[in-house]
Parts: sequence; C-alpha cells; structure tokens
Amino acid sequence: MILSRGTKKLLQSTNARNSQFLSQFLRDSPRHFSTGIEHQPQSQPPRSSIPSPTSGSVYGRLFGISSNTLKTDIISLFEGCNLTLDDIKVDYNRAYHPMAMLVQFRSESDYGTAIRELTRKNRSFKLEKVVDHQQWDLVAPYNGRYVLFRGIPRNALLEDVERFLSGCNYESSSLELFTRPMQFEPLRMAKVGFPSQLEAMNAVIRKNGAFCLNSRITAQLIQ
Repeated sequence: MILSRGTKKLLQSTNARNSQFLSQFLRDSPRHFSTGIEHQPQSQPPRSSIPSPTSGSVYGRLFGISSNTLKTDIISLFEGCNLTLDDIKVDYNRAYHPMAMLVQFRSESDYGTAIRELTRKNRSFKLEKVVDHQQWDLVAPYNGRYVLFRGIPRNALLEDVERFLSGCNYESSSLELFTRPMQFEPLRMAKVGFPSQLEAMNAVIRKNGAFCLNSRITAQLIQ
C-alpha cells in the first residue's frame, strides 16, 4: 500500500504526540504499576525503655547463734549497719532449733561494716555471704509472734493444751500439736501464734516452766 507524503507526515506527527504523552504520564504518575504483590514492612513491637529492677541488698548467714539469741542482740552487734527487726530472719530446723540467722544488709558497705564489727568485738559468730538471694524468701518470717511449747505429754488432748494456755491472749486457730524425733525419744510440741510480739513474750514469761498435766513445759519464742 502506497501512502501519500501528506499521510506519512500525519502519522509521524500522531506517533510523536502519543510518545510524548506516554512519557509525561509515566513521569507524573505518583507510583509505578507492578504485577507482583508488594510486601509492606511489618511494624516491630516497641522495646520497653523500663530497665530491669536491680537490688542493692546484700545477704549474709550468721552462724553461732542459740535459742536464746534475739534479733535485738544482732542489731546491737552490727551497730552502724542500719538494721531493723524485719532485716533478720531465723532459720530453724524441723524441731525449731535455730541453725542460723539470715541478715539483709542494704548495701555492700553495710555488709563490710558487719564483718569489721565481728572482727573488732571478737565474738563467736561467723558471717558468710549468701549468693543465692532466693534463700531469703524460703525462710518463714515468724516476726516474734509465735511461741513453741516443748514437752507436751503424749496423752494430752487439745483441751488440755488449751487449759494450759489459759490466761494468754493467743490465736486459737493457730494452735498446732506435733511430734519430732529427738536423740533419745520423740518430743511432743505445740506451736501457737499470738496477736503481737508483746503477747507472745508475755506467754513465754508466764508459761515457761509451768505444768501441762504432770509435765513441765519449756517455752521458746519463735522469731
């Protein structure tokens, strides 16, 4: 097919305009077309800016105590360490014989002060640092509100023990009777809770050496 010269010029002009229009469209378009699926970036969860809690407390285990050693004795021994009654726990065995005391110091400096006090006063106590701080949580805090009565007769009933405790302001629901094997023969005991430390100490003073049926009872404060 033979095209005239005018027709050729018309086609060339039309193609040029179409090409110019397509280039302008692609350049001005806000985004290009794609036949693939676009992957939007997944938002990451914000990282917490709160630092993990840290504790400056230092724990020590004090050996060489007896059933007569009071928390106040240790506070006096470690003067300058800023200890309170709540900073000391007594670690008992199953027969409620004190094996050691756990002491919570507020800083490494206070722990060092306690070591120096022991050296200066030349006491028979021995203080060792506790690496596992969970040992503090494993020791029950009796807070000086419990009393252990040793030597309860085997044939004593609950009513007999309650009669023995007459005159003491104790928590009746806390009364517990049990027996522990000792070196020569089993020993029967009663553990009793009191509303306050003062009431517990009054019970020790009043009932230590008293009789339940025909047996003399020994009273011990559980700290």
